[in-house]
Amino acid sequence: MKAVLVSVALGASAPLAAQQKAQKADDHDSHHPAEASKSPLTNGEVRRVDKSTNKITIRHGELKDLNMPPMTMVYQVKDPGLLSQVKAGDKIGFRAEKSGNNYTVTEITPSK
Repeated sequence: MKAVLVSVALGASAPLAAQQKAQKADDHDSHHPAEASKSPLTNGEVRRVDKSTNKITIRHGELKDLNMPPMTMVYQVKDPGLLSQVKAGDKIGFRAEKSGNNYTVTEITPSK
């Protein structure tokens, strides 16, 4: 009789274990969100560099991720060291982000 009860108990618990395993596979709350992909660099031309205010004026193409058409605009620079890499007239690739009502350049690379 004990053998019958043990086998019934084990048989009854197998579907429960399978169900718990299936629930864990569907548990999307435990997944970590994917890291946001970086937007591509936008091509531009440096028009002015102002190290005293940490600002740069760039004539650029469309910034798709910021829904901004081509224009010439003054940007704040996140890292003032970026300004020492460029001068007026340089062709660059750059990345900007919106913070509040301002736009900030976060990356600058010389174009080739």
